[in-house]
Amino acid sequence: MEPQVESSIKRRFPRIAWPFHAMLLPAVILAILFNYLPMFGVVMSFQHFKPWTGFLHSEWAGLEHFRAIFERDDSRQVIWNTFIIASLKIVFIIVVPVTFALLLNEVRKLALKRTVQTLVYLPHFLSWVILGGILVDLLSPQSGLVNRILQGWFGLDPVFFLGDGDWFRFTAVVSHIWKEFGYGAIIYLAALGSINPNLYEAAEVDGASRWQQTLFVTLPALVPIIMVCTTLELSNILSAGFDQIFNLYNPMVYSKGDIIDTFVYRVGILDQQMSFSAAVGLFKSVVSLILVVAVYSIAYRAANYRIF
Repeated sequence: MEPQVESSIKRRFPRIAWPFHAMLLPAVILAILFNYLPMFGVVMSFQHFKPWTGFLHSEWAGLEHFRAIFERDDSRQVIWNTFIIASLKIVFIIVVPVTFALLLNEVRKLALKRTVQTLVYLPHFLSWVILGGILVDLLSPQSGLVNRILQGWFGLDPVFFLGDGDWFRFTAVVSHIWKEFGYGAIIYLAALGSINPNLYEAAEVDGASRWQQTLFVTLPALVPIIMVCTTLELSNILSAGFDQIFNLYNPMVYSKGDIIDTFVYRVGILDQQMSFSAAVGLFKSVVSLILVVAVYSIAYRAANYRIF
């Protein structure tokens, strides 16, 4: 090997970096096994797939299953349900953490600030299996604490939060926000801590109130991180949270609460319509990719945010 070429390789791949690459190797192997190899399964979307014939010998179906997505009433309703629930989650999971971070940032007692931040962050660590059981008990129309309060304090009739479609959507969005807004607020609190204090001092000298400082100094400084979080959240706009919905929903709310992921599970695993469920999953992935690319482009133009 020529000396110039050898030195160039050494500059690009220094010897000290190899231990770090070796540390990444297990993660790369897992990603290949569980993220990339399963991608070959998308061929089922274009076949009348049967497990006993396999990918190579199943009958070719072309775009038949994709047409069925828009012809079946249940699949159209599922797409609409997913879009509504996910859109509401995305809007409020941006607005609520930002608002909470702004309010918590105004607290001057450090002990109180840390206590509140810890309490709102704790639900993030609980799985939806645990939270689902808690919500079923709390929201029960017969013995749930919430309905007892509604009846005893306000004289209202019991509300079937998990059995009525419209109330189910409300419950799904509110419970998701309650679980995750503390985690989101940490990101915005970190961004607030990086704002130059001189900007606030200059605004105060100019006679700006606390509200005006928030409006004209704090919020513009938060715009880049808000765009980043929005971009990341929009990648899940057709997900709407499988774990949450699966642990809370029931046949009574399928018409309003069933989402793409739970629909794919029922149709593909329980009903054994593997090709159709694969087509629905591929449709969801393609639409999500398009949305992420579009929002990334908007974020770059509006806030000069870019990854690459």
